[in-house]
Amino acid sequence: MELTSVLKFLENRTILVTGATGFLAKIFVEKILRVQPNVKKLYLLLRAADDKSAMQRFNTEVVGKDLFKVLREKCGANFTTFISQRTTIVPGDITCENLGVNDTNLLEEIWKEVDIVVNLAATTNFDERYDVALGINTFGARHVLNFAKKCNKLKVLLHVSTAYVCGEKEGLMLEKPYYMGETLNGTLGLDIEVEKKVMDEKLKQLKAENASEKSITTTMKELGLERARKYGWPNTYVFTKAMGEMLLGKLKEEIPLVINRPTIITSTFKEPFPGWVEGIRTIDSLAVGYGKGRITCFLGNPKTILDVIPADMVVNSMIVSMMAHADQRGSETIYQIGSSLSNPLDITNLRDYGFNYFTNNPWINKVNGKPIIVGKVNVLSSMDSFQRYMALHYLLPLKGLEIVNAAFCQYFQGKYLELYRKIKFVMRLIDLYGPYLFFKTVFDDLNTEKLRTNAKESGIETDIFYFDPKAINWEDYFMKIHLPGVVRYVFK
Repeated sequence: MELTSVLKFLENRTILVTGATGFLAKIFVEKILRVQPNVKKLYLLLRAADDKSAMQRFNTEVVGKDLFKVLREKCGANFTTFISQRTTIVPGDITCENLGVNDTNLLEEIWKEVDIVVNLAATTNFDERYDVALGINTFGARHVLNFAKKCNKLKVLLHVSTAYVCGEKEGLMLEKPYYMGETLNGTLGLDIEVEKKVMDEKLKQLKAENASEKSITTTMKELGLERARKYGWPNTYVFTKAMGEMLLGKLKEEIPLVINRPTIITSTFKEPFPGWVEGIRTIDSLAVGYGKGRITCFLGNPKTILDVIPADMVVNSMIVSMMAHADQRGSETIYQIGSSLSNPLDITNLRDYGFNYFTNNPWINKVNGKPIIVGKVNVLSSMDSFQRYMALHYLLPLKGLEIVNAAFCQYFQGKYLELYRKIKFVMRLIDLYGPYLFFKTVFDDLNTEKLRTNAKESGIETDIFYFDPKAINWEDYFMKIHLPGVVRYVFK
């Protein structure tokens, strides 16, 4: 692997980015434009019906965000002109052939000009509707691959997956490709076309029964979880992403393919500024629930390793890896981007950081204007202890409150609903994140470590394209960067 200047590699490049309004995609686009203003063009594909609505989404959901304030200050009055010269907004949909791009002239232009395709389009909901998740995460990946094959100058296809698709061996989550039909639990019979048929038949049945849209959504979510767990994956998201990887590996032919698998992505570590985050990321649902007083206990092994990685490090690893494998015809390389092997963080550390932060910086209740007092979360180490705790502290009081509420003509309805919502919130988190709460393994990142070593030895711009988790002091990061960022950008 011969690495040269990343900035030089990016100069005069034309890059197609799918899922351009997504969290990582925005950080990727901002980074490229800020550090290499001489990039030739970024074609940004986003879901929209037409050019006008696509541009509106881009202006409000991408460049209108705080994320771009550093670039905006750097460009000054020329910001709008610079963005318009370096980007072309493409309305489309990766669930369709040719990515849903209807403008034939634009299609021909993209196929002629694009050097690099970066697939960041995904639905990351753990319990997404099966039809939606298959369409985007699985067959969407195939549509992106087919599109990339038509790009005459293509140097590399970079596909962003998730580390949680992978299987385990001897305590390591493996940094290896998936082969068609391979499953996590050894169950035979996984066939992607059969999965599509199962999904289509269930949808057809529901529509024939005139099921409500709410009922269809619930049933399709349940179907996704059922199919995922049949073959050993914990949720619909990672199952459909794994099948997407299978399709890419089988159908890539001579396309140079790089698959980046980040672990749990958190707020930016340094660039464009520390602490930028958007939406409720995986562990941030816990931070929000805890800071607002909804979580007093949680289930999990106190020694469980949480593998988290800041978003800017993920983006930097993407950029370096696509440079490293440009023009390597027919290759497939997996990079798992995480921290558990080189700089582990355990669940009790996170609990302590949350307690210290929200004790010193309490969230103010918007109803009564009073600060919410948090206590140390009781981490319950088994499902039995969790069920006993819930029964004693919540389910019995809820049942008693239900009886009293009925006797007093719904006088305590507000308190009853508040307790009910708190219980439902916790149980929902347990159902979705339960498989990760007793996680005993760490993520193999041998390929990523080799990439870091080669980058350092080659003298490329590692100060700009840093992605070494050993540089992170977790206490400083959570107390001074991540939790303040979550409060600023996520809390409502």
